[in-house]
Amino acid sequence: MGTAGRMGPAYFPTILGSLLALIGAVGIARSFVRKGEAVSKFYVKELVLVLAAVLLFGLLMRGAGLVPAVLVLVILSAYASDKFQLVPTLLLAAGLAAFSVLVFVKLLGLPMPILGPWLGF
Repeated sequence: MGTAGRMGPAYFPTILGSLLALIGAVGIARSFVRKGEAVSKFYVKELVLVLAAVLLFGLLMRGAGLVPAVLVLVILSAYASDKFQLVPTLLLAAGLAAFSVLVFVKLLGLPMPILGPWLGF
């Protein structure tokens, strides 16, 4: 792991994870002490849709490629909202897919398939 003077590869993720866990613990402790607004409704459908979108992104990345995975992620996540509109969501999904290809594949050179073997590429 290393030290602060000679950081190893595990140093930064460990320190960052520890700090995030500490912030979470402080937030949980504060929720028991301070008065606040009660949670009115537990949004099960929305939680399931967003979780499914993230899981599908992970499953589709290797087989279908970056563009279909980003499209499914954005469209399914947006569908969880009460304010869902198809045309703006499709425009956002297309823009994010193009941006992802530009940044991750072209500029950073990551070995991600733009369109994967499931689609015949």
